[in-house]
Amino acid sequence: MSTETWTLIIVGITFAFYLYVGYMNRVRETAGFYVAGRGVPAIANGAATAADWMSGASFVSMAGLISFLGYDGAVYLMGWTGGYVLLALLLAPYLRKYGKYTVPDFIGDRYYSNTARSVAAIATIFISLTYVAGQMRAVGIVFSRFLQVNIVMGVIIGMAIVAFFAVLGGMKGITWTQVAQYSVLIAAYLITTVAIAMKLTNNPVPQMAFTFSDIAARLNQIQIDLGLKEYIRPFQNFSGLNVFFITLALMLGTAGLPHVIIRFYTVPKVSDARISAGWALLFIAILYTSAPALAVFAKYNLINTLHGKTIQEVESIDWATKWEQTGLLKFEDKNGDGKLEMAADKEANEITIDRDIIVLSTPEVAKLAPWVVGLVAAGGLAAALSTAAGLLLAMSSAISHDVYYRILKPGATEAERMRVGRAMIFLAILVAGYFGVRPPGFVGEVVAFAFGLAAASLFPAILLGIFDKRMNREGAIAGILVGLIFTMLMIILIRSQKLLGTSEPLLESFLGINAQGVGVVGAILNFIIAFAISRSTPPPPEHIQTLVEEIRVPRGAMSPVAEH
Repeated sequence: MSTETWTLIIVGITFAFYLYVGYMNRVRETAGFYVAGRGVPAIANGAATAADWMSGASFVSMAGLISFLGYDGAVYLMGWTGGYVLLALLLAPYLRKYGKYTVPDFIGDRYYSNTARSVAAIATIFISLTYVAGQMRAVGIVFSRFLQVNIVMGVIIGMAIVAFFAVLGGMKGITWTQVAQYSVLIAAYLITTVAIAMKLTNNPVPQMAFTFSDIAARLNQIQIDLGLKEYIRPFQNFSGLNVFFITLALMLGTAGLPHVIIRFYTVPKVSDARISAGWALLFIAILYTSAPALAVFAKYNLINTLHGKTIQEVESIDWATKWEQTGLLKFEDKNGDGKLEMAADKEANEITIDRDIIVLSTPEVAKLAPWVVGLVAAGGLAAALSTAAGLLLAMSSAISHDVYYRILKPGATEAERMRVGRAMIFLAILVAGYFGVRPPGFVGEVVAFAFGLAAASLFPAILLGIFDKRMNREGAIAGILVGLIFTMLMIILIRSQKLLGTSEPLLESFLGINAQGVGVVGAILNFIIAFAISRSTPPPPEHIQTLVEEIRVPRGAMSPVAEH
């Protein structure tokens, strides 16, 4: 059977399974819609969290970015993984102890203010919309290649599927669907990486093949010979300053992501939040420690397959012609010598490869079995759709629960709240689809912008809300607004060519910091503004300060027995 046939079969089977799981776990009550009735086992929540967090950026885009950034691409690994550790250890157990439904719910109650709740809901919407746009882009790429449709149609198909999962099942349906999706995406990633590791190094363990073979050194030498940047030399694509700021932005952003934080509200107890965080870290590490190896394998195979070939030779390669039809792979013999060459200079480069096709194309480049290609396509869809569903629910909850129910209509019935929540999902998916068609960068870059917004807006308010009992509503509101507005403005100005269609960027950088790292500056401004204003305005009510102290102290720790 052909690659496309295998892909249709595997994607069809996995989608049918997701639909079955989602239908069997459909909900009719708000507790099930928002937090899955707080009945998800820790290990299942760990798998669902891993699928929710490892988006299309992790599966589709990250290895591609590392392939072309080389050493500097490690910022994504360090930032995203380090950020999850920060979230699991520093925030998740305390947030679960508060027992709320959403991040705006926590901020509204902790800062005893519906204004704070509204500001947090607005931040959640902007973060989630930016994030989900990257997922729609990833879905569009997969469908455009394997269903032979254009990216616009691919995005529309993805929108319909994600809307079904999120509208029907809410958090309960999404959770169990994400458990299934994690199984698919990790199997696809590992089977591909293990097979290529064995082919190139005779070592089936990707991490060991990457570390103890000379594959990275061989790729490095090939790139030097071609006049490309050295693969294993640092600070060639990002300055040391940007490496630091991007890594930190991704870390702080991870710890402030509303759709990931919601996952810790779905378990029965606080201890389960800690346990599920550990399981999720293990499930995440399996893919994240494999990604650098896959990045090297993919780049090595691509160069050896395409560089120096003639147009006729390339057009005889089935996968190359099909990716070329998507517009994400381009060949042009610019110097007329009859051969295609990769070059560092954009004007001289004759092979243009979109970073987002690296993982999806690599099974075909490596000449793996067609069923593996189909499994990787299903894995990419699973990664993107699982995260998109979680993000849509986060946006829906911010509006239907935190704005509509908690502010506009406190007496709303469960049926009314469910209707508003589902309507918001449809609205959000339309906006996300638009940005999926017109993205401001590669999937991984777009997701990095979302992390920057989360770092600059929600993370400081959550951290200070847990550990600073003197932090008040005035400080939190001002901090969130300053951090969010500053970071959004910087991203728009620095990426104005993509976002506004300007001929040149309106701003090259902010003090040498690029758009992916500028969220740290926003976070610093947030902390400074919040701290300064909270100290110059009245303290929170006594019951709020007592609540903050009680949240941080283990149950029974203040009893006379415990003290002795």
